[in-house]
Amino acid sequence: MRVALSLIAVVVLGIAAFEVTMQPSSAERAQLLIVFAVMAASIAVLAGLLARRLPRLRSLRVAVIALAVAAAVVVGVAAAVSARLMFLSVHDLNLLLVALGFGVGLGVVLAVAIADPLAGDLRKIRDTADRVAAGDLEARTGVDRPDEVGAAAGAIDGMVAQLAEVEQERIRSEQSRRNFLAALGHDLRTPLAAMRATVEALEDGLAPDPARYLRAMQSDLDAMNHLVDDLFLLATIEAGKLEVAREPVDLAELADDSIEALQPVAGRKAVRLRLEADGSVTALGGPAALGRVIRNLVDNAIRYAPADTDVVVRVSNGAGALVEVEDAGPGFPPDLLDSAFEGFVTGDPARARAAGGAGLGLAIAHGVVTAHGGEIWAAPGPGGRVAFRLPA
Repeated sequence: MRVALSLIAVVVLGIAAFEVTMQPSSAERAQLLIVFAVMAASIAVLAGLLARRLPRLRSLRVAVIALAVAAAVVVGVAAAVSARLMFLSVHDLNLLLVALGFGVGLGVVLAVAIADPLAGDLRKIRDTADRVAAGDLEARTGVDRPDEVGAAAGAIDGMVAQLAEVEQERIRSEQSRRNFLAALGHDLRTPLAAMRATVEALEDGLAPDPARYLRAMQSDLDAMNHLVDDLFLLATIEAGKLEVAREPVDLAELADDSIEALQPVAGRKAVRLRLEADGSVTALGGPAALGRVIRNLVDNAIRYAPADTDVVVRVSNGAGALVEVEDAGPGFPPDLLDSAFEGFVTGDPARARAAGGAGLGLAIAHGVVTAHGGEIWAAPGPGGRVAFRLPA
């Protein structure tokens, strides 16, 4: 339909130009109309043939040359018919046809000059697609041009870059998952081995103080229960199903409770715990959940603080309720600052600063703080510093 409308428009414009420039008689007008109609019908047939045949050609270069030749032939026929109507002599007509043939040859040369770079760029796009299909995500087309071919090449390069990013993320996630499972297996194996040894000692009658052995088993069971609770809580957080209470909570009081609960742990490592608070610092949230966040951060700080140093918990008012936990340990590696709170990342042994066993503490803290509408971050050293802020 588009070709038919275009042909009608060209015929109308040709007749109009003929009327303006030549002021023809009625006979000339009728004769020209017949010529235009025959040529338009011939072009319609030729366009239909080319539309069916050109897409089947195996070379774009051949297709462009065929189009150039077809266009030159159309121009030649139009010129020959026009010359015949003007009653040119045979000599003049032959000269015109030779000149038109020469023009066809020049058109073919021009078509080749245009088709070769175009075919080369399309070949680069095809080769890039083949390399990507074979698994080479570093492949790029290298095509830089402003037309549709350049847009297609840019889209392919962008797609491959995104695929490379997704693949890198998949590799990182897979490595983190393996590290996490290894750390989790270690955390489960240690208390299980201790309980197995205790049970065997009790069975063999080798336990001089059975009550003390049973207390040790209870401690190991508590550790396993705490780990299972952490796993369940982290799964709830990552599923987006964590529900938090909304009531006024004094974060300074929660920090003081956490320090008191962890004093025995700090004492065994010869680490001092100190609270610095601006009086009452109130936020809306769940006391149990926020208390767990502070305990996780303080416990993590104790784990990496050198002996005979302080772990300081600061609670202050400002742009919201702010809690900071600081220790004199090695601090967070620079490559961990942006991902320290992501699930499974802390199980990477190369990032042991954030890892407490299976390394669930920071991931849980991040999920709870985020659920309260706050933000949590790790600051660069010296020392380990973690802080979170809640709406006041």
